[in-house]
Amino acid sequence: MGRPKLLLPYGDRTIIETVVQNVVSSRADRVLVVLGGYRREIEEKIRGFAVKRVINRRYQEGMLSSVRRGLSALPPSARAAAFILADQPEVASSVIDLMIEAYRREKKGIVLPVYRKKRGHPLLIDLKYRREIESLSPDIGLRGLLREHRDDILEVRVSSPAVLKDIDNPDDYGRVLGIIRGRVRPKPDRV
Repeated sequence: MGRPKLLLPYGDRTIIETVVQNVVSSRADRVLVVLGGYRREIEEKIRGFAVKRVINRRYQEGMLSSVRRGLSALPPSARAAAFILADQPEVASSVIDLMIEAYRREKKGIVLPVYRKKRGHPLLIDLKYRREIESLSPDIGLRGLLREHRDDILEVRVSSPAVLKDIDNPDDYGRVLGIIRGRVRPKPDRV
């Protein structure tokens, strides 16, 4: 793609700015952004947002290292954490809000969005699983937690396919650009 995907344009912002704006606009109590590769460039883009920046010096070990680093930066009073992929600019704050509401209402330990019977992202996980997450094998990751606790999962149906889409290659990015082309301001899918 020629440069770090999180710094690619998405409407009049970058992908990372759009994702952070969507999360900050949600009902999340606090927002942490875990920074790894291209930290300085990404940090510059999110400087104006009310977020706590957390540095993951072990980012090359994979996504689970960022999950663990984020967990370690949460205050002891935190009860749950939503893990949001930084390359999903189409996931609206309304999806995050729906998951938070479902977690509070249903008291399940793991909440995830489902679109047309397919599970997507983000994940919301009760911190009763903190120690277990810290001991997960990096090659299995959070999938292992989901397998181990099937009976504690709440699937929240959403009407947005955005929960299934991230940007991993130029074709994915082209698809996203096609979606926002013609709009002055990108508007993520609503629930």
